[in-house]
This record gives sequence, C-alpha cells and structure tokens, in this order.
Amino acid sequence: MASGAARYRLSCSLRGHELDVRGLVCCLYPPGAFVSVSRDRTTRLWTPDSPNRGFTEMHCMSGHSNFVSCVCIIPSSDIYPHGLIATGGNDHNICIFSLDSTVPLYILKGHKNTVCSLSSGKFGTLLSGSWDTTAKVWLNDKCMMTLQGHTAAVWAVKILPEQGLMLTGSADKTIKLWKAGRCERTFSDFVTTAEDRSLRIWKHGECAQTIRLPAQSVWCCCVLDNGDIVVGASDGIIRVFTESEDRTASVEEIKTFEKELSQATIDSKTGDLGDINAEQLPGKEHLNEPGTREGQTRLIRDGEKVEAYQWSVSEGRWIKIGDVVGSSGVNQQTSGKVLYEGKEFDYVFSIDVNEGGPSYKLPYNTSDDPWLTAYNFLQKNDLNPMFLDQVAKFIIDNTKGRMLGLGNTNFSDPFTGGGRYVPSSSGSSNSLPAADPFTGSGRYVPGSTSVGTPMTGVDPFTGNSAYQSAASKMVNIYFPKKEAVTFDQANPTQILGKLKELNGIAPEEKKLTEDDLIFLEKILSLVCSNSPEKPSAQQLQILWKAINWPEDIVFPALDILRLSVKHPSVNENFCNEKEGVQFSSHLLNLLNPKGKPANQLLALRTFCNCFVGQAGQKLMMSQRESLMSHAIELKSGSNKNIHIALATLTLNYSVCFHKDHNIEGKAQCLSVVSTVLEVVQDLEATFRLLVALGTLISDDSNAVQLAKSLGVDSQIKKYASVSEPAKVSECCRLILNLL
Repeated sequence: MASGAARYRLSCSLRGHELDVRGLVCCLYPPGAFVSVSRDRTTRLWTPDSPNRGFTEMHCMSGHSNFVSCVCIIPSSDIYPHGLIATGGNDHNICIFSLDSTVPLYILKGHKNTVCSLSSGKFGTLLSGSWDTTAKVWLNDKCMMTLQGHTAAVWAVKILPEQGLMLTGSADKTIKLWKAGRCERTFSDFVTTAEDRSLRIWKHGECAQTIRLPAQSVWCCCVLDNGDIVVGASDGIIRVFTESEDRTASVEEIKTFEKELSQATIDSKTGDLGDINAEQLPGKEHLNEPGTREGQTRLIRDGEKVEAYQWSVSEGRWIKIGDVVGSSGVNQQTSGKVLYEGKEFDYVFSIDVNEGGPSYKLPYNTSDDPWLTAYNFLQKNDLNPMFLDQVAKFIIDNTKGRMLGLGNTNFSDPFTGGGRYVPSSSGSSNSLPAADPFTGSGRYVPGSTSVGTPMTGVDPFTGNSAYQSAASKMVNIYFPKKEAVTFDQANPTQILGKLKELNGIAPEEKKLTEDDLIFLEKILSLVCSNSPEKPSAQQLQILWKAINWPEDIVFPALDILRLSVKHPSVNENFCNEKEGVQFSSHLLNLLNPKGKPANQLLALRTFCNCFVGQAGQKLMMSQRESLMSHAIELKSGSNKNIHIALATLTLNYSVCFHKDHNIEGKAQCLSVVSTVLEVVQDLEATFRLLVALGTLISDDSNAVQLAKSLGVDSQIKKYASVSEPAKVSECCRLILNLL
C-alpha cells in the first residue's frame, strides 16, 4: 500500500457481550446501525449515537439455547418495513426477530448441526449453511429445498438475485454455483480475520494492510455503508476501523489501543513466529532499520523479554504488537512459568463453571494447597461453594504430571489391547482373551453390545506404575497415529456355524454348496492363522457370492470379508482399480441408515480393515467423500459399536492425511469429528475421535485453526476431567495444549 493512501484507524470500542462476538451485519434500520451475535447466546442491535462515531445498544435479543454463530438481515416487506433479523446457532436452529421485539417471531428447525452462515434474498427467501454439510432454502417459515454437495461445513452462503442462482462457500475450499437445486459448477478462490489476532485487507491478491488486535481470535467482520470495517473478537470487544479522518479515534484512544496491543502475549508455539531462541535475537537498536513490507514482523530482545513489532508502511515505524512467551533462552520460558496478572505461575487454567457461561482463570503453583486455591478462586469470582470439591479435584487431576505408558514395559495397543475401554472389565491381569468383542464367546449376534469374555488388562496408557513425580512431563503416546487401526478378533467356529445355519434359508439361486462352505472355511482359517498362503481365485469368487446374499442373512459372510480383506492378496483382489469401485459401492449400499445395524457395523469395520493394504488404502482415499458422507448418516443411532467403527474409520483417514497434509481431506475429517462428538456416548468411540483429532492437527497450523473455528476446543473440554478410562482425559489435555 502506498504510504500516502488512506489508513484504517480505531474509531470506538463497544462493550456489552460477555463472550466471543461471532457475527456482525449492517442493519436496514435505523440508518447506520448494525447487529452483533455472540457465544453468550444473545443478539444485540447497535445504533449510532452521534453524527460521526459511537454506538448505543438498542436491543438485547435472546432465543437460542446455545451460542449464536451467524446473523443476516432479511430485506423489508409490506408486513415488516424495517426488515427482519435472522440468527443461526449451535443449537441447530435459526431464530427470526423483528426490530421491535427481544424474542423470536418464529424459529426454523431442520439442520442437524450448528448453523454457521446465513444470507437473504428477495421475497423473504433465506439461505442457511451448516456444519452438517448442507445448505437449506427457506421461504418465510418453511424449508423449500436442501442443497447437498459439499463435503464439509458450509461456512459462507450468498443468494444471487439474478437468474435464481445461489452460491455456497465451504470448508472444503470450493464455491458451488446452484441452479434449480443442482450444482451447476464448482470453482475455487476475500477482507479476512483469523486466529492469528489480525484483520487483513487484501487488494489485487496481495495483503495491503495488516491490523493486529489484542485478542486471541478475530471471529467476524462487516463493512458499513460508509466503508468502515467492524470486527468482533474473542475478548468480547467490537472495534470499528475507518479510513475517514473525521471518524478516526482521538490520539489518546489510539495510544490506549496500542498500549493494549503491546501488552498482549504471543505464544511462540501457536503463533506464526517460527522457532525462537531469545539469546540469538537482536536488541532494540535493530528497530532503527526500516521494514521492507507492510505487516512485516520483527522480534527484539529487551533484557529478559522477547517483544514482537510490526512494520507500518504509512507511518514509517515499528509498532509493538505484544510480548512473546514460550521462547527458549529467557528466564520465564526456561522455567516453564506462565505469566498472569504480573505474576508467574506453574499453571493458569480456564474453568467453565456453567456450560455456555463465562470462563474464569485459575492460576496455580505446584507448591500451593489445591483446596485453599480452589476456595480462594470461588471466593474471588463469587461462585457457589458447592463447587469446592469439583474445582480442587480438577486442580489435582491436571497437575499430577503422569509419565504415560512408561510404567508398563509390556506395551499393548490401546485400540486392540488391554487399554480398550470396557466398563465391565476388572482386575489387573495382562492376559488378553481372543474373544471378539463383537461376537464374544457366547451367541453370535452381530451388533450386540455385550461382550462374552471381558477384555481385562492394565491400561497401557497408565500402567501399574504410571504415576511419576509431580515434576515429570506428560509424554504423548497417543498421536499422531502412524498406522491404521483394524478390527481383528473373531470366533471362526461361531461365524461358520451361523453361515451354515442361514445358508439353509437362503434363496435357491444364492445357496452355497458343501464345497463352497469348505472354500469359505479355508479362507477363514488362512486369515485367522496369518498364513502366507494365498486364497485361490475360486475361493474369492465364492466369498463375493456370499456377500451378495439378501440383507437379512448376509452378516456372517460380511464378517468373513471383514477379516479376509486384511490379507494382502484379498485386499488386492477386491480393492484394485478394476474391481474396487464395484466392491466399495456394494458396501456403501449396506450403510443405508434404514438398513440392518449388523450390516452397517460390518461394512464400516471392513472399510477400516481395507486401510492395511496399499490397494485398499488407495481405494479408500479415492472414495473418501462418498464414504464419509454415507458413514456420517449413522451417527444418530444408539449402537455404540457402530459409533466405535465410525470413529475408527475417521481415525484411519486421519492417519493418511497426516502423511500427505491434504487440507480438504482434513477439513472433512475435522467436520466429522466435531459432528460425531455431539452425539457419541461411548468413551472408546470418544477416545478414537480424540486420537483422530490429535493426528489431524499435529504439525499442521492450518488444521489447528480449522479445528478452532469448528469450536472443537469447547466441545472436548468436558472430557478433560474423565477419570476412567484415564486415556480419554490425558489425550484430551494433550489436544487442548495444541489448541
């Protein structure tokens, strides 16, 4: 940007929301007004209180049962000459307000997840986008059409009045053009705000101006009719930036803003500052050298501190944007202390006492008494003393400093070994019965949640001697996961017995001969004994014939397929380029939400096991969009085994995407993780989703930001206090450290 060009400067700051401001939109009436929505579940109407700058809160509207994520204005009509306000929320609903009431006129229901984007058009039409990957067209209070085609959360939607066209923008990095309910064309490629604390103004594909804010996240923005930019941030403050000299804040207000900015802290591990060694940084004399571009960042060592400065082209000076924490070679960072209110602490926790309410900071040193700290915390924040035990236990659980997995040298995989969460298991034996947790040692009933033989054993993530000294560091043995997780255990005798029983009622043209049954028994014997011998082509033909049985009786054949597809030659036979599409299509048909739960479960497990072979992994990657879209439809059931299989499928995809950093694939997986976490109850399924999440965001700042924008951090916080199995809370805390 040329140094003589007009610059945006702070105009005013509006305080009213208690939590993050998540959406802003200009209002039709009164002139110059705008609307804000927040995680505090409210919608607020702000009106100008002077000719130049300043706003007053006119209304505080409520109607959502969880945080409000987006807002738009519905144009005026004969009935509502000032238009209406539409808000979308985490409660999956859309509330419609008039400007003269604080309660909704009506509520639109239909989405299955958070409504995250809204746009209005002529004649009362409204377009909504959701984390459930769909967009819906509404006319007044009725859903007229559902647009399906995106594979991830639909972040932005806009109705084009010309020719009845609609545009949707998605986290899958595409924009789709819709006409008459059909996707006519897809194309890829906006002023941006982000988790890096900045507002960036882009011109001709280049960043023309970067404005840093003293808040962790800048969630939203809108542009007023006069060209001013309004942004809402995680500190609950709305800031207006202007190019107009008349509306620019006073010198004192600008100085206050820059002081707030300079006092902010930037975590070197989560920012965009790279690897920092404070001892090698230059001193303040380096600020005498001018920067080379707008927004350039320079780190300076000032005594025992590291400060970050940003270059302003128009002002020709370096502006301090915060103090860097977490760098090496500085006393505070070397000691691992956290600075809070001018003092150093071993920990500073964020405590959510009430869901959806404000969070409170709890500083703590390991030398402190947890009960006294909890008592003082409740007193300071005027909270109910009934929380004393809960807060003290939270402190104890989160500061005991386990060395995970080091106490047990007989390590077993948490997904298949003794670490798997089985509520009925007990004892400390390391023996691991071979009973399939699906078939068990009792009656063969696919989809049953009972386990014939309990899988006992020491959890490999805690172990008998897992607890170490309080000074020990937590070791991450959970993610990134490097290999696919499979479903291996089985009772071949029961599977074959059920197959022979159902063969007696199979249609004549589908019946298997005695020789056919012997062939299938041979395959099962080969794969269960890990024999290097290859099944014959004839044996594989019989297996294909069996898995094409009617849906009511096909499940034992699917169980044989589930086990067989791990064998290299079987994997290649069914998953190669020639046969793979037909094979996957057949299994996808079994994922019909109205189908048999046993078939759904075994089809998901088969897909999971496909990942062990090169041909299978290639097929799974090529079918990812279709497979994940079908699989996510099974989330709403109550079958915990299906939830575990769905979580495992997501985990196996995350393993692949960790290797090749496919951001589109990661976006879909993160959306699935967020969606399934909303409904899953089983802790083993939760654990696998957490490992998938950790694998997806490890070593990838883009994936971290995407996970944050989905609100995953707030979703998983409740698992940080799970006592059993310990692996759930430990994995959760490790992820929260990354977020």
